[in-house]
Amino acid sequence: MKALRKLLKWIFILFLLPALASIGWWAGVERPGSWRTADWSSAKILPSPSNDKEAVIHIMSARTGGLKGALSQHSWIVTKSKNASQYNRYDKVGWGSPVRLNAYVADARWYSNTPRFIRTIKGEAAENLIPKIEQAILTYPHAQYGGYKLWPGPNSNSFIAYVLREVPELGVVLPANAVGRNYLAGDQWFYAAKDGRDFELSLGGYVGIAAGYRSGLELNFLGLVTGIDIANPALKLPGFGRIDFARANASQKHP
Repeated sequence: MKALRKLLKWIFILFLLPALASIGWWAGVERPGSWRTADWSSAKILPSPSNDKEAVIHIMSARTGGLKGALSQHSWIVTKSKNASQYNRYDKVGWGSPVRLNAYVADARWYSNTPRFIRTIKGEAAENLIPKIEQAILTYPHAQYGGYKLWPGPNSNSFIAYVLREVPELGVVLPANAVGRNYLAGDQWFYAAKDGRDFELSLGGYVGIAAGYRSGLELNFLGLVTGIDIANPALKLPGFGRIDFARANASQKHP
């Protein structure tokens, strides 16, 4: 009984307390009442593709709407090949055929929330990785009608997390508040990166642990993630996501 009380105490401290704090903060944030009244227009944070001849990859995310926004973000991938005249944006949504190509403007707001850059890769490195990204998207096992579940996954973040696992050269994991990122596709329970630099154990996305160069050390409980990044020092908290100890790497900023 004493061990159970201690376990519940740590669950409260590590997961529930920061989640409740985030909900309290979100309650005071002005936001649209529904998706119909939300702003889905371009945030104007990407240059015109005709003015940028380089190949580029952007991993992006933005807070979602309603109460979910207190705890989670929606993530997507944007690519552009060398000399291409447009961006390609890949999302997963909860209706119809879930994996979408260019259903939204590349840098569109999500439920009125301005996107942020999680990772940006340019030039020859991007050109070499785009085919791998496209292949990973084609092999995603939950792309069929009905292949979406809000919680614990497979949702929009589960999809992008799958691509990041399949293409570890992208060198990043989704923020801790991308709920659904820990759902391993295809009913897997264990993941080992192709380069051996990350490992993850996940029981259906409900509970799990991840460790490695990109992940740091993470604990997942009911989709809430807490942890620490050692390679790029940061604290990871439910609701708040990643809190950097030092200035973010330039490749994760505005391109």
